[in-house]
Amino acid sequence: MKKALMYFALGTVLSFLINYFFYSSDNLGLDVFYALAFGIAWGIAYYLDTSNITLPQKLGLSFVAMGILVLIGTLLFSLELAIPSILKFSTVFVAYYLIASFRATKSLRN
Repeated sequence: MKKALMYFALGTVLSFLINYFFYSSDNLGLDVFYALAFGIAWGIAYYLDTSNITLPQKLGLSFVAMGILVLIGTLLFSLELAIPSILKFSTVFVAYYLIASFRATKSLRN
């Protein structure tokens, strides 16, 4: 759990710094929200990276997380601004497991 929180924190900070310094949108709150979506994706992907959790469960939990991101994003901003958060989330989630697939253990935990 500690490493999952570390992945979350590092992913959030790194994403925010990249967005802030290279893309610099006018809405700081939106930048923070997108950075949180990125960090949450890394944290959840790492947390679910275990053989005890089946692939359908991993998929289901990722869809629940995306639904929560859309709901929060819609409440705070608008649906149009919330959609990119799930695109970031799903991209990171898929990238995590793609990178893990190249390892013999099919996991990045080891």
